[in-house]
Amino acid sequence: MLELRPNCECCGCDLPPQSAEARICSFECTFCRECAEGVLAGACPNCGGELVRRPVRPAAKLARFPASTRRVLKAEGCPPRDAA
Repeated sequence: MLELRPNCECCGCDLPPQSAEARICSFECTFCRECAEGVLAGACPNCGGELVRRPVRPAAKLARFPASTRRVLKAEGCPPRDAA
């Protein structure tokens, strides 16, 4: 089951479980749309995998299977994809 992490690892912006702006890789590294499409050019800086839109968990299921509250933030931010 997806963790649905609460923030972008690059800029730290909040990404609530219902956000259509969240992007993830196959390891669930989580980024906002702006960072994913901009500085990261669609590739995860951690694993190199593709960043895709994170699914939205239905509200009724969130009550039983809540989103993660663990915030992950890259201390150095995210380097541009061509510099990674």
